[in-house]
Amino acid sequence: QVQLVESGGGLVQAGGSLRLSCAYSERTFNFYTMGWFRQAPGKEREFVAEINWNGGNTVYADSVKGRFTISRDNAKNTAYLQMNSLRPEDTAIYYCASRRFGEYTNWGQGTQVTVSS
Repeated sequence: QVQLVESGGGLVQAGGSLRLSCAYSERTFNFYTMGWFRQAPGKEREFVAEINWNGGNTVYADSVKGRFTISRDNAKNTAYLQMNSLRPEDTAIYYCASRRFGEYTNWGQGTQVTVSS
């Protein structure tokens, strides 16, 4: 069973930056599209960004375009989410997930990001 482990969350002031990491447990990492999602208290989980297997294609939610950057290092089996110009509304639990085709099938346990105003 593949495991995804997020890290890098924390408390940051508005305008600050954080870099999240997602470690993937198997060597099949480079076959998978990787995505980041988030869930704020009382809200449904929402898509943040995704990156295809070789990093050649990325997609972002409108709310994070120009502020967040998704990337991956296939040699390290790790995906990243660089978050700049953070806002209080970015406060959420951030999850990484993987998919080969269709829906996301494997999920991490999440990492908390809190942005203070």
